[in-house]
Amino acid sequence: MLHFLNDYQEGAHPEVLKKLIDTNFEPLPGYGEDKYSLSAAEKIRDACECPEAEVRFIAGGTQTNVLVIDSMLKSYEGVIAAETGHVSVHEAGAVEASGHKVLTVPHTEGKLHAADADRLIADFYNDENHEHMVFPGMIYISHPTEYGTLYTKAELEEIYSVCRKWDIPLYIDGARLAYALASRDTDLTLPDIARLCDVFYIGGTKCGALCGEALVFTKNNMPEHFTTLIKSHLALGAKGRLTGVQFDALFTDDLYFRIGRRAIDTAMRMKEIMKEKGFRLYLDSPTNQQFFIIENSKVPELYSKVACGFMDKYDDEHSIIRLCTSWATDMRSVEALRDVI
Repeated sequence: MLHFLNDYQEGAHPEVLKKLIDTNFEPLPGYGEDKYSLSAAEKIRDACECPEAEVRFIAGGTQTNVLVIDSMLKSYEGVIAAETGHVSVHEAGAVEASGHKVLTVPHTEGKLHAADADRLIADFYNDENHEHMVFPGMIYISHPTEYGTLYTKAELEEIYSVCRKWDIPLYIDGARLAYALASRDTDLTLPDIARLCDVFYIGGTKCGALCGEALVFTKNNMPEHFTTLIKSHLALGAKGRLTGVQFDALFTDDLYFRIGRRAIDTAMRMKEIMKEKGFRLYLDSPTNQQFFIIENSKVPELYSKVACGFMDKYDDEHSIIRLCTSWATDMRSVEALRDVI
């Protein structure tokens, strides 16, 4: 059985695990005030070329999304996202449970367009009844998207210009950010991302950590009393060291970026092999998530040999499946696809 189900099926990168073991018996302050968390935050500021950045570590992605959106929006505001956006589709309504409606716009291969967001906001304010409606208060995007696609620097600049025009923040979900930064097709760097948004997070859970995300406020805009807000959202771990130590390791000797490159190298080879074997691409993803079209009758046989995921229905006779690589994928398992398939 070959395993390409997702990019969080293994535990932690050995260098991350070693750091956790090496520091295990060291008595440290709680709640992210330990020296490793502080060191990790400083390394992230350096990597972002954003010395004013404020960094906090949160255990999981859904927690982070709810925390950011709920703490940065007023009670009557909602968040704009692509109709395929993670907060809209795959978080069980967690954001809306916090009281903030997700205002969706069309997408192209998972990407939100600046013009659509601008039009939604303009239409809202041009409506004489807008005081009876949910105010658009933030734009949310993920990079990479749910379809493994990437925003270009020009696209991100356009989206951020809409945010500045309407004086609302741009929030970037970076659950798979390591794989975006390592893509051969990207023109965005980590400093670019820090410059072109108000808040984003650097994913650890899907990028070599046991768990954890690094939340980065880039414009001296972290909400007041944010530690209290983290706790009131049930997201403040007493053993904050657990995430801090992991990110200290991830941002030492470029480990985070090396992790990303390995996943991209194996994903690109996977794409070549699957195409050679006659599988049609659903779209040409430049990241670690790859999508293929397969006849419905062949799906059970594939599942018996390869752990992969159902993405969507393509038509009455075909499905879209997803195969993922990760920091832990080795080229031997990718090459084995040739024989297994």
